[in-house]
Amino acid sequence: MLLISNGDVIASDVEYAKSMFSQAKGLMFRSSVPDSYAMIFVLSSPKKISLHMLFVPFPLDVLFLDDEKRIVKTTYLRPWVGLGDSGEKVKYIIELPAGTISRYDLSIGDQVMFDGS
Repeated sequence: MLLISNGDVIASDVEYAKSMFSQAKGLMFRSSVPDSYAMIFVLSSPKKISLHMLFVPFPLDVLFLDDEKRIVKTTYLRPWVGLGDSGEKVKYIIELPAGTISRYDLSIGDQVMFDGS
């Protein structure tokens, strides 16, 4: 379960990408994800990260979090051609179905809570 600080559940179908392979693959080759889905990338240490949407045929919202699980940046990635980067060192990246950021009014500074870190 993925929560924001006010207790709203923004994803109940959570998958973790902790290994180098699972992080490199991400959501490539999937046709879609459910509205309640989130993929959480847990990095071994805080670092600057770049993302691509090659072989991802649907748009995504992305949250970049620091080591305290606070949002430091949000972005929208277009299918197939989207590119994004963290801009600063982050510990977690959360990929969500497009529209999730606006639906839950997520913004920089918000605390995100989840298990499995």
